[in-house]
Amino acid sequence: MKKLAFGLAALATLALTSCSSDDDGGNVTPTSGVTAPDTYTFERSGNTSVSFSGQTTRLQMAQEIVSGLVNTANTEATLEAMFAHEEGANDFSDADLNASDKSVKSKVAASTDFFSANTTDAGSIKATFDGYISSQVTEVFPNWATIATAGFAGQLQQAGGGSTRYINAKGLEYNQAFAKSLIGALMTDQILNNYLSTAVLDAADNVANNDADVLDGDSNYTTMEHKWDEAYGYLYGSELNPAVPVLEADKFLNEYLSKVNDDADFSGIALDVYNAFKLGRAAIVAKDYDLRDEQVAIIRSKISMVLAVRGIYYLQQSKNNLETDKASAFHALSEAYGFIYSLQFTRKPGTTEPYFTKTEVEALTSQLMVGNGFWDITPETIDLISDTISAEFDFTTAQAGS
Repeated sequence: MKKLAFGLAALATLALTSCSSDDDGGNVTPTSGVTAPDTYTFERSGNTSVSFSGQTTRLQMAQEIVSGLVNTANTEATLEAMFAHEEGANDFSDADLNASDKSVKSKVAASTDFFSANTTDAGSIKATFDGYISSQVTEVFPNWATIATAGFAGQLQQAGGGSTRYINAKGLEYNQAFAKSLIGALMTDQILNNYLSTAVLDAADNVANNDADVLDGDSNYTTMEHKWDEAYGYLYGSELNPAVPVLEADKFLNEYLSKVNDDADFSGIALDVYNAFKLGRAAIVAKDYDLRDEQVAIIRSKISMVLAVRGIYYLQQSKNNLETDKASAFHALSEAYGFIYSLQFTRKPGTTEPYFTKTEVEALTSQLMVGNGFWDITPETIDLISDTISAEFDFTTAQAGS
């Protein structure tokens, strides 16, 4: 995988000539002339004011769960325990993860804007992930060495001695569906609909406290600063140096932002997101909440676009192999399935709505599963779904699919 040649910070430096810090002694005056720092580095009294360790922990847990879905030694109980981890349980290979009181499942479909008043959908979505785990163990693991055919789970090897894919009776790889759906249900939902929500950033007395530089307990940040940083952490929390991200640091949103950025039709999107995160954080330091919210709109638009582009990309790529290499085609369709599912967690800037509702997403994924699913799907159906998605965005199916 190709990482950004110089890292986002180096690219940002070319575009931005000034730097700032919130080491201000509590006397920053609101201004419309706020500039972003070169890197995501913010300090107070000489110490960092940035913290998002909980997000890094959940990204690491998610990676172990996804890897565990292709280990046939795991039971359904083992995998479910990893997903719904409880503090002190030996669910992971990393002792620090085992000691954590965090879990992935607790933050799936858990944003303030979309799910605080909609526990029915939140429960349904969590059950979908439980279902992926259960079905992988009960349907796919028992047929790990069996050659898959239409209507029967098993394995298929990609042409030319390529990777072996493990699929259900309809051709779906549950591990891919789980991983790509998690990009929406965890990372995207928490960033766009929770931590960047006005209801979270401005909750209770956050604005008054931020205005007066009242810190969050013994921490070196205000609560509003911390909420913004937690959003940042779900995208860049796996980076070796999150202040200077190079992308492809994990297998989730971080990687796919890079892949979309590598497409000439969307070149620059990664820098746009990084710059918006930096400027939004600087705006909070400067008490400029209009400027902060302008950056929220940019981040919502760009990250939503990433999910749509990759869903269409994998749909279109699958067509190249439908007749000649079903393992490759089904792998692409499985990734597309997860990205399409994730569209319900996107966010139209300036609204309280996703680009596709849960019902609309389920209608799209149902089209992929008609009859024997991927075994029966046609290029016409793939194009129809692709065009339905691209019609909601400012790009074409051809741009996303190449």
